[in-house]
Amino acid sequence: MLLRILIVTAVAAEADSVARGFTFGGPGSGEFPLPGGFVLRRHAGTGPEGRPAVVDVLVGGVGPASTATATATALAHASAAHDPADGPHAPYDLVVSAGIAGGFQPLAPLGSVVVSDVIVSADLGAQTPDGYLTVEELGFGRSSHAVDATLTRRISDALTRNERPHTVAPVLTVSTVTGTAERADELARRHPRAAAEAMEGFGVAEAAAAYGVPVVEIRAVSNAVGPRDRAAWRIGEALDSLRHTFQLLSTTVFVEPAP
Repeated sequence: MLLRILIVTAVAAEADSVARGFTFGGPGSGEFPLPGGFVLRRHAGTGPEGRPAVVDVLVGGVGPASTATATATALAHASAAHDPADGPHAPYDLVVSAGIAGGFQPLAPLGSVVVSDVIVSADLGAQTPDGYLTVEELGFGRSSHAVDATLTRRISDALTRNERPHTVAPVLTVSTVTGTAERADELARRHPRAAAEAMEGFGVAEAAAAYGVPVVEIRAVSNAVGPRDRAAWRIGEALDSLRHTFQLLSTTVFVEPAP
């Protein structure tokens, strides 16, 4: 059962959509300032057996560095507020990177949702005459975070039961959004299972890993990965899909007992 959740978005419009999906906001809800100018939007309620449930929504900024900083700040603040007398406890039960994203076609149609089974930094490496090398191949660290398979299955099952179109697949993190067919093809060749591209997930995942907290990325698809065609973007539809997704999860996976 997940009773304390941190959801990190890039911008306020995404946070607003996520927050509108929640059906609770009782005593203890409100806005709480964090160091660095960040603000937590807290939604407090009651979970099964009357236990308190808290979902904090945080606007972390655009890009992996900004969201890593914001996520780490929230996790550090929650850790500092924990009373050691209560025993060892992670600052949150789950961290979620959420928002809209580009979808690789035809895997992730516009308006559908992508639930990550892996969060991948797609440009953390080096270009060489023989092709791209990941940071692992360079011997300097990691460029991906696997998501707990039980968690992704529970999220996927909840979406399936409620007939929400979705894909479980890798979500790529990039520092420069794809804007050409050539770049889209390159990413698809290197990551043939990838269904979505965004700019924050890996930063959120790095911070969560540092605190030992599980992480997942959930994205609603607003546009196709490839040439920039603003007339074809469906941002409003994607934000609405995001709201419906978190409305569903706030009454199922986020409060149900884990198997």
